[in-house]
Amino acid sequence: MHGTEQHVNTDGFHRTGVAAAFVTMRYVPDAEAGRTFLDEVLVQWAAVPRPAGVVSLGAYLDTEGQTVLTCVQVSAPDAYARFAGALTGPAAAEVVAYRPYRSVVFDPAPVEPGCVVVATFDVDGPGRQRLIADSLCDALESQPPGAHPGMLSANFHTTADGTRVLNFAEWTTDEAHIAFLEGAGRVGTYRISTRIPGVRPIGFKRFHRHVRST
Repeated sequence: MHGTEQHVNTDGFHRTGVAAAFVTMRYVPDAEAGRTFLDEVLVQWAAVPRPAGVVSLGAYLDTEGQTVLTCVQVSAPDAYARFAGALTGPAAAEVVAYRPYRSVVFDPAPVEPGCVVVATFDVDGPGRQRLIADSLCDALESQPPGAHPGMLSANFHTTADGTRVLNFAEWTTDEAHIAFLEGAGRVGTYRISTRIPGVRPIGFKRFHRHVRST
């Protein structure tokens, strides 16, 4: 993290009462450009009134310094339109609307994740969206407690047009996620992801929450 958070409430991806998440992911030349971009977003977010229904604002930079992600969670889809109408510059970048579909929460305590791993799937329709999300959630839930140390939650979101699924997986640390990638658990989830017709895993990126420098 960088500096001190300014006027932005960043909550988890499995909170109740969220109807939609408006997500932007874009490439940046390097980590410094990413931090500058996200600083501008945070300044703009803090400068406009937050309408009722906007429940969470989050800004993230991936660990390779190549991608920025912003996420605005709302309790009603029209709340984002009211909020976005007052934004300019980077904060007004085009977003993709996702709906929370299903979560697996391993630690319900309000723990600040050390990283958020975002996996993306390209799929052929709403049925494939549900199938990949349910298959992975069922596999995670079938594991004994502590099977994936450091995994706090997995949170699947879907687009209304039936083409994409995002999994926002919250982890305690980067190291915990790396250990998962090197273990048997990764083999199982990869097998599920690659053997369902009409589902194409695009890959994942590991993000850290960004806060404005002071």
